[in-house]
Amino acid sequence: MVTLTRIYTKGGDAGETSLGRGERVAKHDLRVEAYGTVDEANSVIGLARNACGRTLKNVAHRIHVDTMLARIQNDLFDLGADLCTIEAKEGGTALRIVASQTDRLEREIDEMNAELAPLTSFILPGGSEASAWLHLARTVARRAERHMTALAAAQPINPEAIKYINRLSDHLFVLGRRLNDNGASDVLWVPGGAR
Repeated sequence: MVTLTRIYTKGGDAGETSLGRGERVAKHDLRVEAYGTVDEANSVIGLARNACGRTLKNVAHRIHVDTMLARIQNDLFDLGADLCTIEAKEGGTALRIVASQTDRLEREIDEMNAELAPLTSFILPGGSEASAWLHLARTVARRAERHMTALAAAQPINPEAIKYINRLSDHLFVLGRRLNDNGASDVLWVPGGAR
């Protein structure tokens, strides 16, 4: 368990930060960019949870959605820990994203998608407030994925981490549609419609 007694350490004042094993890297290092963007996605999901709590009328549905998003937020902390720890300390283990976390996202996507009409157009982010926040979280997750794949091209990372973040953006997209009255309130893209 983590214990924080001081919030500021001044250790980053020169533009460096510590990774999981204490290695010092620049704050703009691609690894830091990747887990920092994961943290950003987590924050947007927090906003989506707040919107769901205010706007979803069906209590059972609200609890189900909140439970899914709470699990995802915890997973994203796991993902951040995974990304900031290149290798475990000697004799130890590092927290890693595992296949069961990705598999759970896939099961939830399939369950939610089964109740949606097929898409006949791309959709614009929007509709309900909660859906709009989920679309923002989805785009931040995609940015995290781009940083992670760039990192993977240069350094070793857990391949399951990339699978997880890829599946997460799909999950957030489908959940956003579910929160738009099962897609009935989706805002459809009209190609050339703003000319």
